[in-house]
Amino acid sequence: MSDPSDSSQRPARLRVGVVGAGRVGAVLGAALGRAGHHVVAVSAVSEASRARAADLLPGIPVVEVPDVVAAADLVLLAVPDDDLPGLVSGLATTGAFRPGQVVIHPGGRHGVGVFEPAARCDVLPLAIHPAMTFTGTAIDLERLVGCCFGVTTLKELRPLGEALVIEMGGEPVWIEEEDRALYHAALSHGSNHLVTLVAQSLELLEDAGIDNPAKVLGPIMQATLDNALRLGDGALTGPVSRGDAGTVAQHLAELAAAPQIRGTYRALARATALRALRRGRLRPDEAEQVLEVLADDDSGADGADRHPDDRRGPEAD
Repeated sequence: MSDPSDSSQRPARLRVGVVGAGRVGAVLGAALGRAGHHVVAVSAVSEASRARAADLLPGIPVVEVPDVVAAADLVLLAVPDDDLPGLVSGLATTGAFRPGQVVIHPGGRHGVGVFEPAARCDVLPLAIHPAMTFTGTAIDLERLVGCCFGVTTLKELRPLGEALVIEMGGEPVWIEEEDRALYHAALSHGSNHLVTLVAQSLELLEDAGIDNPAKVLGPIMQATLDNALRLGDGALTGPVSRGDAGTVAQHLAELAAAPQIRGTYRALARATALRALRRGRLRPDEAEQVLEVLADDDSGADGADRHPDDRRGPEAD
């Protein structure tokens, strides 16, 4: 008896072409392949992209972008958001698209308005954005299971978009065209800036002499994230939410040698104080004291310039 979970036992329904074997494109191409579709071509320019394609899409021909589009029933345009309009316009102008072709982009910022140049080609436009951070490795395939995907498309194509998400193991969430940028800003603010915050905290713990900063920070960060997702502002703890202005002032003093981190601390502490005030966690007089401590000063400690002997040095990627 055949195993229904084995994609090799299911006939391929669409020929898939992946334009851009970046972290997202290669993974989504592999997910579509695992769902039973037939990945027929991929474009990859950099050495890293070619390695990713070889790992996640083994045996799939690496060809030029027009050849990817020509070979596919479903074209996945997995390029950076800023590059997408030009790519769509160029492909439409050169007649690369054909009527009835499913064209998907997985970016968060754009909806299907970005496909307007291809409207005369009668393509079927879909914006399907996985609310997930990617490593560009096979581990991402498992992370897609149960992952929410922001779906935006024409009303009549909504069932198609949602079906493709479900086939990849995800959960479709409808996003209106006009809400797309706000949706993406929310995810970027929460996910991307969390990385910066954690990296800065790890740096400070290391400077404080902690041998294994991740072991110290990990449990409290994981508990905080869980509490915040369940309770929102009700999860607030710490000196700002208690109105402990003296502790906040001491923190700022300790961070004087790390102006970039000090600036992040100051901005987030202000935002925390204001949220705590609005929700009644802080009395107005307590909030005033904390915000006074957090007010900008003229010391230049939050500026980008630093003494060349500063041992931390500028943050780098």
